[in-house]
Amino acid sequence: MSGPWNDFNSAQSNTNVIPKGTLAKVRLTLRPGGFDDPSQGWTGGWARRAATGAVYLDAEYTVLEGPYARRKVWSLIGLYSPKGPDWANMGRGLIRGILNSARGVSDKDNSPEAQARRRINGFGDLDGVEFVARIDIGTDTNGEDKNEIRAAVTPDHRDYAALMGAVTPQVSAAPAQGHAPQQPSQPASATGAAGRPSWAQ
Repeated sequence: MSGPWNDFNSAQSNTNVIPKGTLAKVRLTLRPGGFDDPSQGWTGGWARRAATGAVYLDAEYTVLEGPYARRKVWSLIGLYSPKGPDWANMGRGLIRGILNSARGVSDKDNSPEAQARRRINGFGDLDGVEFVARIDIGTDTNGEDKNEIRAAVTPDHRDYAALMGAVTPQVSAAPAQGHAPQQPSQPASATGAAGRPSWAQ
């Protein structure tokens, strides 16, 4: 006797992971870590410091629309690693992409207005921001698959407008020029990776 309730080889896999490459509108929530370093512009208690010395933002993303609405993704946004600048550069690149996506700025736009929209007064400006994310798959500390967000989708992408909907770009949090916190001198790419080295957890 063979049927769907006897043979489960054709059953759908019971994975809880959103497929790699899925584009979705999300809301970013930062979970405060209580670590500040005013010399870096890290104030307000948003950053978290690991025992290894790595510093990061603990990010929670909630999918707002589509087939995965209300699903949550957790990942880290790197700010500093004792192993070198790569993790911080990837974190800065991701934040640049998030700001471009949330505030409706093309990554190719280097006008004074666009540059102002890529500035924040502090990490608190990122808390609650809505943007379009590209969902990826990484591994957790047990080697199991888990979703991560390593890149934001900017207005340059053909699906951006449809995914963002009629939401007005969030520009109110952009400070006036000349009032940005100190930034590391190294440039960031538009779509960086949050990174999630195992030593940072």
